Amino acid sequence: MEQERVSKEITPRSQDFSQWYLDLVLKAEMADYGPVKGCMIIRPYGYAVWEHMQADMDRRIKETGHVNAYFPLFIPKSYLEKEKEHVEGFSPECAWVTIGGGEELEEPIATSEAIICSMYAKWVRSWRDLPILINQWANIVRWEKVTRPFLRTTEFLWQEGHTLHATAEEAQEETLKMLHVYREFSEEVLAMPVVWGPKSESEKFAGAHKTYAIEALMSDGKALQAGTSHNLGQHFSTAYEIEYLDKNQERARPWSTSWGTSTRMIGGLIMTHGDDTGLILPPRVAPYQVVIVPIPPRKGDWSEAVLPKSREVMASLRATGVRVHLDDRDNQQPGFKYADWEMRGVPLRLELGPKDIEKDQCVLVRRDTREKIFVPLTEMPAKVRELLDAIQSGLLQRARKFLADNTTEVASWEQFKAVMAEKRGFLVAGWCGDAGCEAKIKEETKATIRVQPLDREPVAGSCVRCGQPSPAQVYFAQAY
Repeated sequence: MEQERVSKEITPRSQDFSQWYLDLVLKAEMADYGPVKGCMIIRPYGYAVWEHMQADMDRRIKETGHVNAYFPLFIPKSYLEKEKEHVEGFSPECAWVTIGGGEELEEPIATSEAIICSMYAKWVRSWRDLPILINQWANIVRWEKVTRPFLRTTEFLWQEGHTLHATAEEAQEETLKMLHVYREFSEEVLAMPVVWGPKSESEKFAGAHKTYAIEALMSDGKALQAGTSHNLGQHFSTAYEIEYLDKNQERARPWSTSWGTSTRMIGGLIMTHGDDTGLILPPRVAPYQVVIVPIPPRKGDWSEAVLPKSREVMASLRATGVRVHLDDRDNQQPGFKYADWEMRGVPLRLELGPKDIEKDQCVLVRRDTREKIFVPLTEMPAKVRELLDAIQSGLLQRARKFLADNTTEVASWEQFKAVMAEKRGFLVAGWCGDAGCEAKIKEETKATIRVQPLDREPVAGSCVRCGQPSPAQVYFAQAY
C-alpha cells in the first residue's frame, strides 16, 4: 500500500510526459523552483548527481591536456558589441545590469562568457603562447522565455572550454577530440547513447565555422542536444583582435574552438532511464549506489540486532568504495522506504531482517529489473560490485535498443510526416542541403536536422522533401 501511494504521486509517462518529468524532479528532490522565473534550486540529491558527473568529466578534460581557470560572470556592453559587429546572426540571450549600488552605471554590464576572448587578446603575444587549452566550471545566465528544470533554465551550471591554436588543422582536431570526450562520457557514465556529427548551417552556433553535437533520444521520442563542440575558425580572434608573432616573426591570428556541456545532461539522464515509478540512476552517478533498509522484528526492538548488523554491512560496503546509505528512519515502514528509494532511483536496495540475520544472508533488489537476489553476507560485497556493473551496462544496452528501435529510415515525404506524427524518434533521410527546404520541413513537422552523422558512411540519394539530389543522409527529430 505504501508503494502504491508513493507511485501515485507521479503522473504516468503515457498520460503526460512533461508532467511526469516535473513530478520526478520535484518528488525525488532533484531540484525546486526559485523565486525568479526560470531559476532552479538544485537540491542536495540532484547536486550530488552533478558532482559525480563533474568529477568524471573534469578528469577526462584534464587527461586531454586542458587546465581549469575561472572568468567573471559580468562583462561591459562594449565587449559584447564586438561579437555582434563581427558575427552574423549573433543575438545574445543575456541579462543586463544597469544599476549598481543604487546608481546608474556609466556602461551597462551583461552576463556573458565573451570576456574570455578579450583576455586571450591580452595574454597571447608569440607562437610560443599557443596552444591555449583552458576550461572553466561556472554558472551562466541565459534569458530564456520558456524554462524547465535542468533542460532549459535562466541560470545553469556548465563547463566551457575555450582554446586557441596556431593552425586550422589543430583547431579541427581539437573540436573533434572534445566531441568524442562528450560522446564517451555520455555512454560510459550516463549510459545515454548518442548520435554525433556536424550541425547544418542553419543549426550551428552563430559565428562558428562548424558546430558538432552529440544528440540523445529521450523516451518520448524527442531528441536532446547533450553537448556541443565548435570550430570557431578565426571569427572571434578577429573580433577581439587576438594576434601573435608566428615563427617567421609575422603577425598572425589564431584559430579557436569552444565546447561545453551543462546540467541539461541531468534532464537527459532522467528522461532516458526513468519510468512510472521514478528515477533510475546509473551507478556511476548515483548519490547512493546501495540503500540498506532494515526490517524490524514483529516483536522486540530492532536496535538490538537488526540495526547493529545493518551498520556492519554498511561499513563493509564503504570499505570497498561503494556509496551506501542506511535508512534507519523509525517513523516509516519498510514498504514506504522501498517506494521512496525506488522513486529516487537508487540502483540497489539491500533488505536485512531478523530471518536474514539468522540465515547470515541479505536480499538485494535491482532498481532496473526489480530482480530479488538472496546473497550470503560473506559474498555480499563482491556480489554488490558485480550487480552495479551489470546495472550500468544493462541500462546502456536497454537505451541503445530503444534508440535503434526508434530510428527509422524514410524515403518519401509522406512516410516522413506519418512517422514523425505517430512515432517520432530519429528519422534518417536524404537532404538536399538547401536551408529553405530545411526550414519548410521544420515548419510542417517541427522536426529539425540534429546532426549529419559521422558514425555511418554517406549515402547519396534524393532529398526527402523536394526530391533534389542529396549527398548524404541526416538525422531529423523533434527536439527539446
